[in-house]
Amino acid sequence: MSKGTAKDFDAYSDRFRNDVQQRLRKMRQAIRKAAPGATETISYRMPAFRLDGILVWYAAHASHIGFYPGASAIATFAKELSVYESAKGSVRFPFDEPLPLSLVARIVRYRVREQLSKRRAN
Repeated sequence: MSKGTAKDFDAYSDRFRNDVQQRLRKMRQAIRKAAPGATETISYRMPAFRLDGILVWYAAHASHIGFYPGASAIATFAKELSVYESAKGSVRFPFDEPLPLSLVARIVRYRVREQLSKRRAN
């Protein structure tokens, strides 16, 4: 991966080998479909989607795709995510396994509902 901050998704994904680029595009497509009103951005040097704040980040690493939906989403989907290495607000999807795109989409829809409920509360 080259140094520097990417300005958009394409500049970010172009830094990786083809199979990783494909995984990133699949994540992007799943997130975009689950959150059609969200906008794409680069935040903390990673691709992200924003809807009244950041919904989720995702990034390529040496051996996995990191997905960062936040602590509440990780806790809510803990049982389904238990087969993956995770932390308080993140989960790792290893390159040697298929991406769980339907789970990603469900988590993103959860985050959309969470963000919209915050909007209504304000």
